[in-house]
Amino acid sequence: QLQASGGGLAQAGGSLRLSCAASGRTFSSGDVGWFRQAPGKEREFVARISWSDTTYYRDSVKGRFTISRDNAKNTVYLQMNSLKPEDTAVYYCASGGYGVASYGYDYWGQGTLVTVSS
Repeated sequence: QLQASGGGLAQAGGSLRLSCAASGRTFSSGDVGWFRQAPGKEREFVARISWSDTTYYRDSVKGRFTISRDNAKNTVYLQMNSLKPEDTAVYYCASGGYGVASYGYDYWGQGTLVTVSS
C-alpha cells in the first residue's frame, strides 16, 4: 500500500514536498514514479527514481523538482520548488513498475492535491 501526502496550497514560486510511504512492501526493486493529473487532462508522468537512484524528469519540471528516497523510512519524496500555476494537479505515486507510462506501474497511492495560486 502506498500513502501519498504533502499536498496543499502554495503560491507561485513557492515550494512543497510530497511524500510517498510504502507499507507492507518495499521499494527494493523497480522504479518509483510520480504522476499528476490536472482537471480535464490525462494523467502525466512527472518524475521517477530507479532502485539504483537514477532519476528522470519530464522537461517542464527539470531544475525545479527533485525526486529522492529514504530507504530506511521506505519513503520516496518529491521536492517541488519554484511552483507554477500549471503544476496544479492531483499527484500520485506509483511503484511496482518501470518507465514513464502510467500503465507500467502496478501499485498506486491515493493521490494528494497540489494547488498553486498565481
